[in-house]
Amino acid sequence: MTKQTIVSALLLLTLTAGAQTATDFVKGADVGFLLGQERRGTVFHDRQGRERECLELLKNDYQISAIRMRVWVNPRGGWCDKNELLTMARRVKALGMDLMVDFHYSDSWADPANQPIPAAWLGHSFDEMKQDLRAHTVDVLTLLKDNDIKPRWVQVGNETSNGLLWPMGHIEQQPQQYAGFIRAGYDAVKEVFPEAVVIVHLDRGHRQSLYDWNLDIILKHGGRFDMVGMSLYPYWAMDGHPELKADDIITDCISNIRHVSEKYQCDVMIVETGYEVDEQHPEKMEEGRRQLSRVVSEARHATGGHCRGVFYWEPQCLPGGYKLGAFDSHATPTAIMDGFIEGDSSR
Repeated sequence: MTKQTIVSALLLLTLTAGAQTATDFVKGADVGFLLGQERRGTVFHDRQGRERECLELLKNDYQISAIRMRVWVNPRGGWCDKNELLTMARRVKALGMDLMVDFHYSDSWADPANQPIPAAWLGHSFDEMKQDLRAHTVDVLTLLKDNDIKPRWVQVGNETSNGLLWPMGHIEQQPQQYAGFIRAGYDAVKEVFPEAVVIVHLDRGHRQSLYDWNLDIILKHGGRFDMVGMSLYPYWAMDGHPELKADDIITDCISNIRHVSEKYQCDVMIVETGYEVDEQHPEKMEEGRRQLSRVVSEARHATGGHCRGVFYWEPQCLPGGYKLGAFDSHATPTAIMDGFIEGDSSR
């Protein structure tokens, strides 16, 4: 075989591999509220009014192929604990869908404004808390493994833009300890599932400076990650900022995906997004559909293949409690969900 033939063969292999990888784009949903909704008697319907199981409806009508589930440490009433995760994970597996596990490392909500230490870990030293984090991660993932469930992605922390486990791991006060917690989570995931993709998740996907600052700190102090997760909420970004426009926020997020993937040599995923449901103003749902459709299309086609998917946060939520779900008060999908539907070749 000549050198030119070898080079041509290698080029063809590379292009083929790239084409195969580019098709690996996931559309997903975080449905952490679903079990509670079902316990309260919520019954979901399709547009024709037929009763449907929610996950089956998302998969078969809206091309959703993956489910994201949060897990808390010792939550009140067992809501979002490891046992609820296992219950949902079994349903996800039965439908042939992929699973993302989102560790909050808290007894309740963790986000950029709140990263409370679990009650059982209070008073522990940094080294002890790293072990707490490791043990919790291993315990939850081992429960899945023992039940023959393998998550495809695992988040170590939820929207850790300002760190986690405050004040011990606050990014401004203790940047080295923040990175240490991220590394402890990374290593714990790989201990149980070596092939799982470990995600660091930040909010405000349109803010490139946030990602440069946070991710640089993680890497500088020995943290590791396989993928970067972003939240993209034009509605919240514009709240109190009338000068901002939804399309500009989306444009900036797509640009940031390209930037992050190039700078850190990793893939990116939009792990949370959502759009306003207002049943009194149907045009708002149509605008939400348009925005979501644009996000899905550009995430797939305008990021050099480095955005691996888009997840909607709690689409099955009903109006009244949370305004950025995607179902109406009759537990029926609104027009927003149509933003996920692409051509048959994308299924």
